[in-house]
Amino acid sequence: MSSAAHTSLTGRLNTLTIDDRVEGDRAVLVPRGELVHGCADTLTGTLNGLPDDTGRVDLDMAGVLFMDTAGLQFLEVLDSYGRHRRVPVTATGWNGQPRRVLEMAGLDPEDPLHGPGTRQKTVPSVVVLEPTQRLDLLRTEVEQLRRAIVTRPVIDQARGVLMATHACSSDEAWNVLREASQLSNTKLRKVAAVVTAGAGGGSPLPPPELREALRTAIDRCLN
Repeated sequence: MSSAAHTSLTGRLNTLTIDDRVEGDRAVLVPRGELVHGCADTLTGTLNGLPDDTGRVDLDMAGVLFMDTAGLQFLEVLDSYGRHRRVPVTATGWNGQPRRVLEMAGLDPEDPLHGPGTRQKTVPSVVVLEPTQRLDLLRTEVEQLRRAIVTRPVIDQARGVLMATHACSSDEAWNVLREASQLSNTKLRKVAAVVTAGAGGGSPLPPPELREALRTAIDRCLN
């Protein structure tokens, strides 16, 4: 069974689906897509649909590709369910950008509900207790990534070029683009456009600082 939420983020529909299966008294939930506005409601609906005798809920987060601060509300819902029902709950398998968001929020990405970075058993308390500067960095990074969604077609193309050229994963290609953007102080979509244009040949060379940033990013992220 699966649940889905559709939410307009930047003029298009983004979908979060949650597949679930029950193994004895254990429920395994597999979210796929993006943790953005509406994701907490989707999780609430899925949790409410579980059998009354569910004794444990484990979430495999490997299929989540993007997360903004709404993802923290998603974790709050899961944590609240576990405390209210008095059952163990976990959310593990975080990768890529969502993992980075958890790290910046001061949560343990291996187990954000119970890991060593969790000072309290409730997720909101952890976030409130983090230094203001850390939260400001989190909001800034998430907002930059949110704006980048507008240009996802060219970003996805650039990731594909890097994956084909360097035999790397999608997450590794994303890290290269972001690293090059930060090193050269160039907008992510421009870095992606340069990578995509270069694959076609015949395009003008990018500025030296951007070429150097791309080389450095590839060395750091792929070697």
